[in-house]
Amino acid sequence: MNRFVMLIIVLLLAASVAGGLFVVDEGQQAIVTRFGKPVGEVRYAGLGFKIPFIEQVHRFEKRILKWDGDPNQITTKEKKFIWVDTTARWRIKDPLKFYMTVASISGAQSRLDDIIDSVVRDAISGNYLVDLVRGATYKAPVGGYIVEEVLESAGRRNREQILSDILEKASASTPEYGIELIDVQVKRLNYIDKVLEKVYERMISERNKVAAEYRSEGEGTKAEILGQMEKELRRIRSEAFKTATEIKGKADASAASIYADAYNRDAEFYTFFKTLESIEKTATGNSKMVISTDSEFFRYFKDSKLANP
Repeated sequence: MNRFVMLIIVLLLAASVAGGLFVVDEGQQAIVTRFGKPVGEVRYAGLGFKIPFIEQVHRFEKRILKWDGDPNQITTKEKKFIWVDTTARWRIKDPLKFYMTVASISGAQSRLDDIIDSVVRDAISGNYLVDLVRGATYKAPVGGYIVEEVLESAGRRNREQILSDILEKASASTPEYGIELIDVQVKRLNYIDKVLEKVYERMISERNKVAAEYRSEGEGTKAEILGQMEKELRRIRSEAFKTATEIKGKADASAASIYADAYNRDAEFYTFFKTLESIEKTATGNSKMVISTDSEFFRYFKDSKLANP
């Protein structure tokens, strides 16, 4: 009986010792609570001991965690309605504060919802949309077709500065919950559906305007090319007509010189020949010609030495 009691005692002691040992994995941090109140220091990776049945171990992530907010409809400084989708990275820096304030990851996510959403809403509503999407190194393309809105220039900031301000303001509220906020980024900015339709219409109108300008420039270039072509064609025709006229003039002059030379050699024969040629041209085909003896033709034959040798 004594051996049996000793065995039970040994087993109970072994169970107590085994129940008092715990392991914290790499990438985790833990605190021990006694009746719901933290005791001791934060435990990190390794083997630890707690009082069985009285103390309890609470493990928390030591690694960087991700927060994703719900997309919100926010108005920018120029009163444009947009959807804003935000994300952030955070980690548990003080497990004791974290446990005492939010207790769990889900509680921390809920608290970050309130903090980050509020800061992001203020930042979006206090800045212009163009500043929210343009980086510090943005430069307008030279010679491009860009429609710039007329906005006040005072107090303008770029996207990196706005995100830096969001992180700074949001980080100011997280240490009291044992949370360190590492980074806040805007995943997506977009117009709401009604505004998006108007934006697409405006983009189409602008592209049509650009296309019309290109077409107008093309028509102007086309007219200029056709004008140059017509001018060149007229010049070629004029030079060709000039050359043809000169050649014809030289030919006429040469023919006249030949005729004159032939006429000078035998003027009487030339006159006689031209007269016969005229008669031939006048009396052609079946036509009949009635002339008197006083006609120039007969008078010439009467007086001609060739007709009366």
